[in-house]
Order: sequence, then C-alpha cells, then structure tokens
Amino acid sequence: MTKIDMNSDLGESFGRYSLGRDSEIIPLVSSVNIACGYHAGDPDVMAKTVQLAEKAGVGVGAHPGFPDLQGFGRRKMDMLPEEVKNMVTYQVGALLAFTTNKKLQHVKPHGALYNMAAKDHDLAVAICEGIKQVDPELPIYGLANSELISAAKEVGIPYAQEAFGDRNYNADGTLVSRSLPNAVIKDPKEVAQRVKLMIQNEEIIALDGSKIALKPDSICVHGDNKAALAIVEELRSTLTSAGIEIKPF
Repeated sequence: MTKIDMNSDLGESFGRYSLGRDSEIIPLVSSVNIACGYHAGDPDVMAKTVQLAEKAGVGVGAHPGFPDLQGFGRRKMDMLPEEVKNMVTYQVGALLAFTTNKKLQHVKPHGALYNMAAKDHDLAVAICEGIKQVDPELPIYGLANSELISAAKEVGIPYAQEAFGDRNYNADGTLVSRSLPNAVIKDPKEVAQRVKLMIQNEEIIALDGSKIALKPDSICVHGDNKAALAIVEELRSTLTSAGIEIKPF
C-alpha cells in the first residue's frame, strides 16, 4: 500500500490572539509542525499544542521561523548563516523541551525562511547545521527537489521531500508567491484531487501547465488557511478511498 505523511502548521496562536483550529485538525493529520515563538506561538501555546499532538499520537515537529510576529514570518530577513544556525537551534531546542520523551519527529522551517532556503544553498546549510546541533538524527522537511534537500544530504541529516496540496507551483518547482492572487488553493475537493494525482503520478502540474517530477514523503496543509479543516477532512477521505495510507514520516 502507498503511504504518505500528512502534516499541518499549527500552534500559531499567541497571547490573546487565536489562530487556526488546531484541536480539530490534529486528529486528522499524521504530523504537526509547531511554531516556536518567533513567527508565531508562545510558551503556553507550544506546551498545549505538543500535549494535544502527543495525546493524538501524531508526529511532533518544530516549525522555526524568522523573528517576525507582525509579518507572521513571511517577510524576508537578511541574516548571516551563523545567526540563522543559532536561531534554528534555539527554536528547535525550545520546542524539544516541551515533549514528554524529549524527542522530536522532524523540523520544518517556516514561511520566508523555508522559501528562501529552497533557493539559497548557504542558508539551507545553516538551517540543517542548526538542526544537527540539537540532534543529528532529526529529519528536516524541505521543499521537494530544493536546496534544502541538497543541504540535508551535504550536512548529513535525514530529510523528507515535502509537497503542498493547497499551494500552486511555479515551473521551477518553487511555490507561487503569496503576494499573487492564485498562490493558495482553497477548494477542498481541488486540493484532494491534486494531492491524489501528485502521489499516484509522482508529479505536479505547475501554473503554466508544465509537469514537475517529484516523489513526496509528506504533504502539507496550512493551518491558517480558512478552509484548513474542510481541506484536511476531504483530503483524508480521498486518499483513504484511493488506498493511500496516511501515517507519520
């Protein structure tokens, strides 16, 4: 049976501000990426989200991002590789401390950090070195076929090739910028069919109609997408019906 990990970016509330439907989404996915207090989240939210995920038996991953609460970590920042390495180590270590067995399943960079590192090899290496400093056996989730995957191989940490069900792609395999109106796909049925074909055909259709070869280990659905819960429900149903097993990476 074909197997796939389904992950979602969660734990993005902080203080008095609530974002996402974490408690409803967590039981429907196999892995979660939990914000570590820089782009979103705070210690209380981190603790609560880890507890919810552990109770549901899903994989717990750290979701480090740029220190940019106001921009939700989606604005580019110019940082030295050593600064990025230390920033990632700090955030991953913080979330790790909240886990019961002091073990994470994976790390997935967030937002601008993720997208910049998909193209910037030096930045990708810095992220992987930051992860390795916490645990050399801790996998990184990186955009399929990107510099994040190349850097993981170079640094010597495990990796998972990630694809996005609710995002459109450019012909070069990068994600369409969120500044454009067609960046995010919000129709649950469209997302579900897109992911099913992505897994079965090992390719994705870019906006210009070109085909991008990829073999995803994990599929992401963003928790801050307003249709996130409906998308996850439809996606789980569609994949299960197609004989595709959803399980942690």
